[in-house]
Amino acid sequence: MSAYITHRQALPPGELEALRDALLGSRFVARSPLMGTFQGSRGFALIFTREGRPALEARFPFLTPFLARVLEPGSARGLLPWRERLFSGRQPRAEPNAFYLNLLLLDAGMGVGRHIDATLQEPSGVPDATPRHVSVLYLQVPPGARGGALRLLEDNRPLGEVRPRPGLLVHFQGHLQHEVQPFIGASDDTQRASLVCEQYVFAPEALARLPPFRIQSKAGFAAYLDSQRERTDG
Repeated sequence: MSAYITHRQALPPGELEALRDALLGSRFVARSPLMGTFQGSRGFALIFTREGRPALEARFPFLTPFLARVLEPGSARGLLPWRERLFSGRQPRAEPNAFYLNLLLLDAGMGVGRHIDATLQEPSGVPDATPRHVSVLYLQVPPGARGGALRLLEDNRPLGEVRPRPGLLVHFQGHLQHEVQPFIGASDDTQRASLVCEQYVFAPEALARLPPFRIQSKAGFAAYLDSQRERTDG
């Protein structure tokens, strides 16, 4: 079983650029809603379930190509043990049914400390819940930037590291520790952008506790009003 797999160009360049511009230009971008090691980063997040995905795509249509790529069951198939890959048709495996999607913006010199993703533990009421796997798409990596690798560990034992580049998609096992090393940019105003999707499998009772679709942002209520006004005017 692989700890992580990568896809060099997950989206065509035009789709990647459109996704990046839409996300970075969103009114919901503000100080990150995540705590702990994410303090100092920026972005916003979306909670959704499989049933809530149509509502999310109606609200953020520019996410559709990303979701089609990342949530496609075969995309992370390489993470399965070889026996499960071989006999997957005979023994169907439950697919992820709940997701936490986070836009992560990091300035030069900033990283993310070692942690295990477990964002949906509290809202699901499952105290030990971790994702089946986590998917990371790199939207923007400043030209000439050095460092910024994603380091993957298990029980503090290094398993490997991934060097970011625009368009690179990484899937890794959800129970793994990971950290993002700071990067050095060519100028002080450089910023790195990635889109992180935690993918969970919950039992029906836990899934019922989650909102089908919810936006998490610290941009303030004015951003929601402006966004709603744009939808109405459109």
